[in-house]
Amino acid sequence: MKLAAKWITWFLAVGLYAMFLGGIGSYKLFKWIFDERLKQESIDMVRVYAPTLIKGLARSQAAITLEEFDVITKGIAKDERIASLVYLNRYGEVRWFKDPGKITMSFDEFSKAVPLPTNVIQQAYESKLPRVVSVPDEALYEIAIPLAVRGDVLGIIDMQVSRAGVEALIRQAMQKYVILAVGVLMLLGIPLYFFLQHFVINPVLYLRDAIEAVSFKSLEFKFSPRKDEVGDLAHQLQVFLQKVKGEIAGAQMREKARGAAEQRWWQSILRTIVSKDHYAIVVDQDNTVLYTNFPVAAKPASGEAAPQGPGGVPASAAKLHLLDVLDTQQQDVLRLVGAALDRANQVVETDTVFRQEPCHVRAVHLEEEGEMRRTLILFEPKRAPAEFPS
Repeated sequence: MKLAAKWITWFLAVGLYAMFLGGIGSYKLFKWIFDERLKQESIDMVRVYAPTLIKGLARSQAAITLEEFDVITKGIAKDERIASLVYLNRYGEVRWFKDPGKITMSFDEFSKAVPLPTNVIQQAYESKLPRVVSVPDEALYEIAIPLAVRGDVLGIIDMQVSRAGVEALIRQAMQKYVILAVGVLMLLGIPLYFFLQHFVINPVLYLRDAIEAVSFKSLEFKFSPRKDEVGDLAHQLQVFLQKVKGEIAGAQMREKARGAAEQRWWQSILRTIVSKDHYAIVVDQDNTVLYTNFPVAAKPASGEAAPQGPGGVPASAAKLHLLDVLDTQQQDVLRLVGAALDRANQVVETDTVFRQEPCHVRAVHLEEEGEMRRTLILFEPKRAPAEFPS
Protein backbone atom coordinates (compact mmCIF):
# COMPACT_ATOMS: atom_id res chain seq x y z
CA MET A 1 0.00 0.00 0.00
CA LYS A 2 1.32 3.44 -0.95
CA LEU A 3 2.23 5.99 1.72
CA ALA A 4 -0.59 8.32 0.67
CA ALA A 5 -3.15 5.49 0.85
CA LYS A 6 -1.88 4.50 4.30
CA TRP A 7 -2.09 8.10 5.48
CA ILE A 8 -5.63 8.54 4.16
CA THR A 9 -6.71 5.25 5.76
CA TRP A 10 -5.23 6.17 9.14
CA PHE A 11 -6.56 9.74 8.96
CA LEU A 12 -10.08 8.53 8.20
CA ALA A 13 -9.88 5.85 10.91
CA VAL A 14 -8.68 8.33 13.53
CA GLY A 15 -11.17 10.95 12.33
CA LEU A 16 -14.11 8.56 12.47
CA TYR A 17 -12.99 7.33 15.90
CA ALA A 18 -12.82 10.93 17.14
CA MET A 19 -16.22 11.65 15.58
CA PHE A 20 -17.69 8.59 17.31
CA LEU A 21 -16.35 9.59 20.72
CA GLY A 22 -17.38 13.19 20.12
CA GLY A 23 -20.81 12.00 19.01
CA ILE A 24 -21.34 10.09 22.26
CA GLY A 25 -20.29 13.11 24.31
CA SER A 26 -22.39 15.48 22.20
CA TYR A 27 -25.45 13.26 22.46
CA LYS A 28 -25.21 13.15 26.25
CA LEU A 29 -24.64 16.89 26.36
CA PHE A 30 -27.60 17.62 24.06
CA LYS A 31 -29.81 15.26 26.05
CA TRP A 32 -28.90 16.91 29.31
CA ILE A 33 -29.38 20.44 27.95
CA PHE A 34 -32.71 19.81 26.22
CA ASP A 35 -34.09 17.67 29.05
CA GLU A 36 -33.19 20.28 31.64
CA ARG A 37 -34.75 22.97 29.52
CA LEU A 38 -37.94 20.90 29.14
CA LYS A 39 -38.14 20.34 32.91
CA GLN A 40 -37.50 23.97 33.72
CA GLU A 41 -39.96 25.27 31.14
CA SER A 42 -42.68 22.95 32.48
CA ILE A 43 -42.09 24.08 36.07
CA ASP A 44 -41.92 27.76 35.06
CA MET A 45 -45.19 27.43 33.14
CA VAL A 46 -46.97 26.24 36.31
CA ARG A 47 -45.30 28.91 38.42
CA VAL A 48 -46.73 31.58 36.09
CA TYR A 49 -50.25 30.41 36.87
CA ALA A 50 -49.54 29.45 40.48
CA PRO A 51 -51.00 32.66 42.07
CA THR A 52 -54.39 32.08 40.42
CA LEU A 53 -54.41 28.42 41.43
CA ILE A 54 -53.35 29.19 45.04
CA LYS A 55 -56.05 31.87 45.26
CA GLY A 56 -58.70 29.38 44.16
CA LEU A 57 -57.44 26.72 46.58
CA ALA A 58 -57.47 29.20 49.45
CA ARG A 59 -61.04 30.18 48.64
CA SER A 60 -62.37 26.62 48.48
CA GLN A 61 -60.82 23.17 48.67
CA ALA A 62 -64.03 21.45 47.60
CA ALA A 63 -64.63 22.79 44.08
CA ILE A 64 -62.52 24.34 41.35
CA THR A 65 -63.16 27.96 40.49
CA LEU A 66 -63.72 29.33 37.01
CA GLU A 67 -60.37 31.10 37.11
CA GLU A 68 -58.60 27.83 37.98
CA PHE A 69 -60.54 25.98 35.31
CA ASP A 70 -59.49 28.47 32.66
CA VAL A 71 -55.86 28.31 33.79
CA ILE A 72 -55.86 24.51 33.67
CA THR A 73 -57.77 23.95 30.43
CA LYS A 74 -56.68 26.98 28.41
CA GLY A 75 -53.21 27.38 29.82
CA ILE A 76 -51.37 24.39 31.25
CA ALA A 77 -53.24 21.41 29.72
CA LYS A 78 -53.31 23.08 26.32
CA ASP A 79 -49.52 22.75 25.99
CA GLU A 80 -48.84 20.00 23.41
CA ARG A 81 -46.01 18.60 25.55
CA ILE A 82 -48.40 17.74 28.40
CA ALA A 83 -49.52 14.12 27.94
CA SER A 84 -51.53 13.95 31.19
CA LEU A 85 -52.40 16.38 34.03
CA VAL A 86 -53.91 15.86 37.46
CA TYR A 87 -54.80 18.73 39.80
CA LEU A 88 -55.10 17.72 43.48
CA ASN A 89 -56.12 19.70 46.54
CA ARG A 90 -54.42 19.54 49.92
CA TYR A 91 -56.44 16.47 50.90
CA GLY A 92 -55.41 14.50 47.84
CA GLU A 93 -58.80 14.82 46.15
CA VAL A 94 -58.89 15.23 42.36
CA ARG A 95 -59.69 18.86 41.62
CA TRP A 96 -59.36 18.50 37.82
CA PHE A 97 -58.71 15.68 35.35
CA LYS A 98 -59.44 15.28 31.67
CA ASP A 99 -62.03 12.61 32.59
CA PRO A 100 -64.74 14.46 34.52
CA GLY A 101 -65.80 11.18 36.14
CA LYS A 102 -62.57 11.12 38.15
CA ILE A 103 -63.05 14.58 39.66
CA THR A 104 -63.60 14.62 43.48
CA MET A 105 -62.10 11.11 43.78
CA SER A 106 -59.70 10.55 46.61
CA PHE A 107 -56.09 9.98 45.78
CA ASP A 108 -56.30 6.28 46.61
CA GLU A 109 -59.36 5.74 44.44
CA PHE A 110 -57.82 7.70 41.60
CA SER A 111 -54.57 5.72 41.83
CA LYS A 112 -56.53 2.49 41.47
CA ALA A 113 -58.50 3.79 38.49
CA VAL A 114 -55.57 5.55 36.80
CA PRO A 115 -52.27 3.99 37.97
CA LEU A 116 -49.57 6.60 38.37
CA PRO A 117 -46.14 5.55 37.01
CA THR A 118 -44.07 6.97 39.90
CA ASN A 119 -44.38 8.27 43.47
CA VAL A 120 -43.27 11.77 42.51
CA ILE A 121 -46.46 13.30 44.04
CA GLN A 122 -45.50 11.99 47.47
CA GLN A 123 -41.95 13.27 47.04
CA ALA A 124 -43.16 16.75 46.10
CA TYR A 125 -45.67 16.85 48.97
CA GLU A 126 -43.07 15.87 51.56
CA SER A 127 -40.31 18.15 50.26
CA LYS A 128 -42.67 21.05 49.33
CA LEU A 129 -40.50 21.48 46.22
CA PRO A 130 -41.02 20.53 42.53
CA ARG A 131 -39.90 17.00 41.77
CA VAL A 132 -39.15 15.39 38.38
CA VAL A 133 -38.90 11.62 37.78
CA SER A 134 -38.33 9.83 34.47
CA VAL A 135 -41.10 7.37 33.62
CA PRO A 136 -39.59 3.89 33.10
CA ASP A 137 -39.65 2.54 29.53
CA GLU A 138 -41.44 5.63 28.21
CA ALA A 139 -40.31 8.95 26.75
CA LEU A 140 -42.02 10.86 29.58
CA TYR A 141 -41.17 12.85 32.67
CA GLU A 142 -43.60 12.97 35.59
CA ILE A 143 -43.39 16.36 37.25
CA ALA A 144 -45.13 17.16 40.53
CA ILE A 145 -45.28 20.85 41.56
CA PRO A 146 -46.64 21.74 45.02
CA LEU A 147 -48.74 24.90 45.37
CA ALA A 148 -47.75 26.20 48.80
CA VAL A 149 -48.12 29.34 50.87
CA ARG A 150 -45.65 29.90 53.73
CA GLY A 151 -44.74 26.21 53.72
CA ASP A 152 -48.39 25.06 53.74
CA VAL A 153 -49.19 22.90 50.69
CA LEU A 154 -52.62 23.80 49.36
CA GLY A 155 -52.54 21.60 46.25
CA ILE A 156 -50.36 19.78 43.72
CA ILE A 157 -50.15 19.84 39.94
CA ASP A 158 -48.95 16.47 38.56
CA MET A 159 -48.00 16.42 34.89
CA GLN A 160 -46.65 13.78 32.53
CA VAL A 161 -44.52 15.69 30.03
CA SER A 162 -43.59 14.09 26.70
CA ARG A 163 -39.95 14.00 25.58
CA ALA A 164 -40.89 13.61 21.90
CA GLY A 165 -39.97 17.22 21.20
CA VAL A 166 -36.68 16.76 23.02
CA GLU A 167 -35.90 13.64 20.98
CA ALA A 168 -36.56 15.58 17.77
CA LEU A 169 -34.31 18.41 18.92
CA ILE A 170 -31.55 15.91 19.80
CA ARG A 171 -31.82 14.28 16.36
CA GLN A 172 -31.56 17.65 14.65
CA ALA A 173 -28.60 18.62 16.81
CA MET A 174 -26.83 15.31 16.09
CA GLN A 175 -27.39 15.74 12.35
CA LYS A 176 -25.82 19.18 12.55
CA TYR A 177 -22.97 17.71 14.59
CA VAL A 178 -22.27 15.05 11.94
CA ILE A 179 -22.29 17.64 9.15
CA LEU A 180 -20.01 19.92 11.16
CA ALA A 181 -17.67 17.07 12.11
CA VAL A 182 -17.36 15.90 8.49
CA GLY A 183 -16.69 19.48 7.42
CA VAL A 184 -14.00 19.92 10.06
CA LEU A 185 -12.48 16.56 9.07
CA MET A 186 -12.27 17.66 5.44
CA LEU A 187 -10.97 21.12 6.35
CA LEU A 188 -8.19 19.48 8.35
CA GLY A 189 -7.58 16.59 5.96
CA ILE A 190 -7.18 18.52 2.72
CA PRO A 191 -4.40 20.86 3.94
CA LEU A 192 -2.68 17.99 5.75
CA TYR A 193 -2.84 15.84 2.61
CA PHE A 194 -1.32 18.59 0.50
CA PHE A 195 1.37 19.04 3.16
CA LEU A 196 2.09 15.30 3.08
CA GLN A 197 2.10 15.27 -0.74
CA HIS A 198 4.36 18.31 -1.10
CA PHE A 199 6.80 17.81 1.77
CA VAL A 200 6.94 14.02 2.13
CA ILE A 201 5.65 12.01 -0.83
CA ASN A 202 7.06 14.12 -3.67
CA PRO A 203 10.56 14.36 -2.11
CA VAL A 204 10.54 10.60 -1.55
CA LEU A 205 9.54 10.05 -5.19
CA TYR A 206 12.32 12.41 -6.33
CA LEU A 207 14.74 10.49 -4.14
CA ARG A 208 13.58 7.21 -5.67
CA ASP A 209 14.08 8.57 -9.19
CA ALA A 210 17.53 9.86 -8.24
CA ILE A 211 18.48 6.44 -6.87
CA GLU A 212 17.22 4.73 -10.04
CA ALA A 213 19.33 7.15 -12.12
CA VAL A 214 22.56 6.30 -10.29
CA SER A 215 25.13 5.07 -12.81
CA PHE A 216 26.88 1.85 -11.87
CA LYS A 217 30.02 3.12 -13.56
CA SER A 218 30.36 6.56 -12.02
CA LEU A 219 28.06 6.15 -8.98
CA GLU A 220 27.01 9.78 -9.45
CA PHE A 221 23.98 10.69 -7.29
CA LYS A 222 22.08 13.84 -8.27
CA PHE A 223 19.54 15.18 -5.76
CA SER A 224 18.77 18.79 -4.88
CA PRO A 225 19.78 19.63 -1.29
CA ARG A 226 16.93 19.82 1.23
CA LYS A 227 16.92 20.92 4.87
CA ASP A 228 14.72 18.13 6.18
CA GLU A 229 14.83 14.41 6.92
CA VAL A 230 14.61 13.49 3.22
CA GLY A 231 17.55 15.78 2.52
CA ASP A 232 19.51 14.14 5.37
CA LEU A 233 18.74 10.72 3.93
CA ALA A 234 19.86 11.82 0.46
CA HIS A 235 23.08 13.26 1.92
CA GLN A 236 23.82 10.03 3.79
CA LEU A 237 23.14 8.04 0.61
CA GLN A 238 25.52 10.29 -1.31
CA VAL A 239 28.19 9.80 1.36
CA PHE A 240 27.62 6.04 1.17
CA LEU A 241 27.99 6.02 -2.62
CA GLN A 242 31.21 8.02 -2.33
CA LYS A 243 32.54 5.42 0.10
CA VAL A 244 31.51 2.63 -2.26
CA LYS A 245 33.14 4.48 -5.12
CA GLY A 246 36.34 4.81 -3.11
CA GLU A 247 36.24 1.13 -2.14
CA ILE A 248 35.75 0.10 -5.78
CA ALA A 249 38.61 2.33 -6.90
CA GLY A 250 40.83 0.87 -4.19
CA ALA A 251 39.84 -2.66 -5.10
CA GLN A 252 40.58 -1.97 -8.78
CA MET A 253 43.99 -0.55 -7.89
CA ARG A 254 44.73 -3.53 -5.69
CA GLU A 255 43.57 -5.89 -8.43
CA LYS A 256 45.72 -4.09 -10.98
CA ALA A 257 48.73 -4.19 -8.68
CA ARG A 258 48.08 -7.84 -7.88
CA GLY A 259 47.80 -8.61 -11.61
CA ALA A 260 51.09 -6.84 -12.34
CA ALA A 261 52.76 -8.65 -9.44
CA GLU A 262 51.39 -11.97 -10.63
CA GLN A 263 52.59 -11.26 -14.16
CA ARG A 264 56.10 -10.50 -12.90
CA TRP A 265 55.96 -13.66 -10.81
CA TRP A 266 55.00 -15.83 -13.80
CA GLN A 267 57.64 -14.10 -15.91
CA SER A 268 60.34 -14.97 -13.39
CA ILE A 269 59.11 -18.55 -12.99
CA LEU A 270 58.84 -19.27 -16.70
CA ARG A 271 62.19 -17.70 -17.51
CA THR A 272 63.74 -19.95 -14.90
CA ILE A 273 62.10 -23.30 -15.65
CA VAL A 274 61.04 -23.07 -19.30
CA SER A 275 63.48 -23.36 -22.16
CA LYS A 276 63.64 -20.49 -24.61
CA ASP A 277 62.44 -22.68 -27.50
CA HIS A 278 59.37 -23.86 -25.57
CA TYR A 279 56.06 -22.02 -25.52
CA ALA A 280 54.23 -21.37 -22.23
CA ILE A 281 50.72 -19.97 -21.73
CA VAL A 282 49.03 -19.15 -18.39
CA VAL A 283 45.23 -18.83 -18.34
CA ASP A 284 42.67 -18.31 -15.60
CA GLN A 285 39.54 -20.37 -14.89
CA ASP A 286 37.76 -18.65 -17.83
CA ASN A 287 40.62 -19.48 -20.23
CA THR A 288 41.58 -15.81 -20.44
CA VAL A 289 45.27 -15.46 -21.28
CA LEU A 290 47.22 -13.90 -18.40
CA TYR A 291 50.81 -14.45 -19.56
CA THR A 292 52.84 -15.93 -22.39
CA ASN A 293 56.57 -16.24 -22.89
CA PHE A 294 56.26 -15.44 -26.58
CA PRO A 295 54.85 -12.40 -28.38
CA VAL A 296 51.09 -12.38 -28.92
CA ALA A 297 49.33 -9.68 -30.93
CA ALA A 298 45.76 -8.59 -30.20
CA LYS A 299 43.26 -8.14 -32.99
CA PRO A 300 41.55 -4.74 -32.57
CA ALA A 301 38.70 -3.61 -34.80
CA SER A 302 41.04 -1.43 -36.89
CA GLY A 303 43.05 -4.47 -37.90
CA GLU A 304 46.31 -3.01 -36.56
CA ALA A 305 48.40 -4.93 -34.06
CA ALA A 306 48.04 -3.67 -30.50
CA PRO A 307 51.14 -2.87 -28.45
CA GLN A 308 52.40 -5.75 -26.39
CA GLY A 309 53.18 -5.81 -22.70
CA PRO A 310 55.90 -7.71 -20.92
CA GLY A 311 56.05 -11.37 -21.73
CA GLY A 312 54.05 -11.03 -24.90
CA VAL A 313 50.60 -10.21 -23.40
CA PRO A 314 49.01 -7.17 -25.15
CA ALA A 315 49.11 -3.98 -23.14
CA SER A 316 45.70 -2.92 -24.46
CA ALA A 317 42.56 -3.22 -22.31
CA ALA A 318 41.23 -5.98 -24.60
CA LYS A 319 41.61 -9.45 -23.12
CA LEU A 320 42.68 -12.46 -25.18
CA HIS A 321 41.02 -15.82 -24.96
CA LEU A 322 42.97 -19.03 -25.35
CA LEU A 323 41.20 -19.56 -28.71
CA ASP A 324 42.83 -16.34 -29.97
CA VAL A 325 46.30 -17.79 -29.36
CA LEU A 326 45.91 -21.37 -30.61
CA ASP A 327 46.11 -22.42 -34.22
CA THR A 328 44.05 -24.88 -36.27
CA GLN A 329 44.77 -27.79 -33.92
CA GLN A 330 43.22 -25.94 -30.98
CA GLN A 331 40.66 -28.64 -30.18
CA ASP A 332 43.34 -30.99 -28.85
CA VAL A 333 44.61 -28.32 -26.47
CA LEU A 334 41.11 -27.37 -25.33
CA ARG A 335 40.37 -30.99 -24.49
CA LEU A 336 43.67 -31.14 -22.64
CA VAL A 337 42.80 -28.02 -20.62
CA GLY A 338 39.42 -29.52 -19.81
CA ALA A 339 41.09 -32.71 -18.57
CA ALA A 340 43.46 -30.62 -16.45
CA LEU A 341 40.51 -28.80 -14.85
CA ASP A 342 39.02 -32.16 -13.87
CA ARG A 343 42.35 -33.35 -12.41
CA ALA A 344 43.59 -30.40 -10.40
CA ASN A 345 47.30 -30.21 -9.59
CA GLN A 346 48.07 -33.17 -11.88
CA VAL A 347 49.96 -33.00 -15.15
CA VAL A 348 48.13 -34.15 -18.30
CA GLU A 349 49.86 -34.56 -21.68
CA THR A 350 49.11 -34.89 -25.37
CA ASP A 351 50.61 -34.21 -28.79
CA THR A 352 49.46 -31.47 -31.13
CA VAL A 353 50.64 -28.96 -33.71
CA PHE A 354 51.32 -25.44 -32.48
CA ARG A 355 52.53 -22.68 -34.77
CA GLN A 356 52.90 -25.21 -37.61
CA GLU A 357 55.27 -27.25 -35.49
CA PRO A 358 54.59 -30.64 -33.87
CA CYS A 359 54.67 -30.27 -30.10
CA HIS A 360 54.31 -32.31 -26.98
CA VAL A 361 51.85 -30.46 -24.70
CA ARG A 362 51.70 -30.57 -20.93
CA ALA A 363 48.99 -28.88 -18.87
CA VAL A 364 48.50 -28.57 -15.12
CA HIS A 365 45.65 -26.82 -13.32
CA LEU A 366 46.92 -25.18 -10.13
CA GLU A 367 44.14 -24.91 -7.54
CA GLU A 368 44.13 -24.38 -3.79
CA GLU A 369 41.07 -23.83 -1.61
CA GLY A 370 40.34 -20.12 -1.33
CA GLU A 371 43.13 -19.24 -3.80
CA MET A 372 43.17 -18.19 -7.46
CA ARG A 373 42.92 -20.90 -10.09
CA ARG A 374 45.44 -20.89 -12.92
CA THR A 375 46.28 -23.34 -15.72
CA LEU A 376 49.80 -23.63 -17.14
CA ILE A 377 50.12 -24.97 -20.71
CA LEU A 378 53.60 -25.88 -21.95
CA PHE A 379 54.37 -26.65 -25.61
CA GLU A 380 57.62 -28.58 -26.23
CA PRO A 381 58.52 -28.65 -29.99
CA LYS A 382 59.53 -32.05 -31.39
CA ARG A 383 62.65 -31.30 -33.36
CA ALA A 384 64.92 -33.87 -34.97
CA PRO A 385 68.34 -34.20 -33.26
CA ALA A 386 71.18 -32.40 -35.02
CA GLU A 387 73.51 -34.58 -37.21
CA PHE A 388 77.24 -34.38 -36.57
CA PRO A 389 79.63 -34.58 -39.58
CA SER A 390 81.46 -37.85 -40.06
